[in-house]
Amino acid sequence: MTIAVGEKLPEATSKEKTADGPVEVTTSGLFAGKKVVLFAVPGAFTPTCTLNHLPGYIENRDAILARGVDDIAVVAVNDWHVMGAWATQSNALGKIHFLADFDASFTKAMGLDIDLSGGGLGVRSKRYSMLVEDGVVKSLNIEESPGQATVSGAAAMLEQL
Repeated sequence: MTIAVGEKLPEATSKEKTADGPVEVTTSGLFAGKKVVLFAVPGAFTPTCTLNHLPGYIENRDAILARGVDDIAVVAVNDWHVMGAWATQSNALGKIHFLADFDASFTKAMGLDIDLSGGGLGVRSKRYSMLVEDGVVKSLNIEESPGQATVSGAAAMLEQL
């Protein structure tokens, strides 16, 4: 069952690369008492994710934060090495949290997993964005196709803030 507006995020632990090395990030640690924009991509370095989805959030980071958002995070079913390389390559390390959901446990707990084995990717996350306040989902935008980044893009999120 897919998580819905008004529901609390499941507790999970991800890894994130920082300037000091990898750190564990818990759902409660990242979202408790904060307003956070979370968006998910099927995979780091994949075309739509790298050329469209992520750049929109990087370019609009200051505008999003100016509207009362405390943090922005992206999650993907990749390991922390890949997510760290993607953060570094995109010049967003330390600006956006790059969360590695290596085993898809967070993604599956939210009911937002998708089997992309036909394309050689295995189980991944659906492409979505959400506004989370104190761990509770306030808005949820799920793309119909993993190759699109329109309803879950930064421009659409800015309209909701």
